[in-house]
Formats: sequence, structure tokens, C-alpha cells
Amino acid sequence: MDEITPQGARNALETAERARRQVAAEVGLPRAYWWAMAAAWVGLGLLGDFGPSWLATVATVGFAVGHSTVASRLLSGRHRSGRVQVSAATAGSRIPLVVIGILLGLVVLTVVTGFALHADGVRHAGTWAAMVAAAVVGFGGPEILRVTRRWAHA
Repeated sequence: MDEITPQGARNALETAERARRQVAAEVGLPRAYWWAMAAAWVGLGLLGDFGPSWLATVATVGFAVGHSTVASRLLSGRHRSGRVQVSAATAGSRIPLVVIGILLGLVVLTVVTGFALHADGVRHAGTWAAMVAAAVVGFGGPEILRVTRRWAHA
């Protein structure tokens, strides 16, 4: 067996670490997930404007439970595809916190937009505000997650 030089060992470790980072960078949420969240967001806005408050409350809780169930499964990185299953350590433990931060940002966007539209006299401001947030998350969800992960070093 050939002797491994310190430089050769260092190169092998660097290559392995680079490959691990590339796999971890692939962990995320598919675009269809973001569009489903956008549709649910609009649905919540419609319920808030047109439905009884108890139904909007129940739907909001249901949205939170559904989101946490689906996102936690996808964000573990272990179920992204049937071909590759990475360890939870490789997927990263900060990703769920990043997604929670994104969701809180979307809530703030929705509330601020809703108040601004309502102050301007727009009818059904909650629905329009939800549509703004839905457009942001539907068109930009994966990109927002990728950039936010980079900022958070997750």
C-alpha cells in the first residue's frame, strides 16, 4: 500500500468537506412547496376577509400544523428525493430557524401591507396583502431560502 503524504491527506479531507458542503447546499424546499404555501396564504387572506373569525383562526392553526409537519420532513434533508438521503448533521440544524425567520418576515409583510391598504381605503385589504406575500413566497421562496441560509451560515 502506498504511503499517504500529509499534503495528500489534507487534499482528500478538503475534497470530502467540499462535497459535504455541496450536498448540504442542496437541502431545501422544492418550488412546489413554496407555491402551495402561497396558495394557502391567499386562502387565509380570503378567510380573514370573507369568513367567520373562528374559521380563520382554525385555518391559521391548521396551516401552522401542516407547514411544520411538511417542512420538518423536507428540511431534515433526508427525504428530498428517493435517491439521496443525507444525515441530519449534514442537512444542518439551523435551516428550520431560517424558515421560521422567513415566515415571520412574511407575516410582517402581510400585516404591514394590510394596514397600509386599509388606511388607503382598499376593500378586502387582507386578501390583497395576502396576495402580495403569496407572490413573494411563490416566485422567490427557494431564492429567499438560499440567500437567508447563506446570511445565517446555515
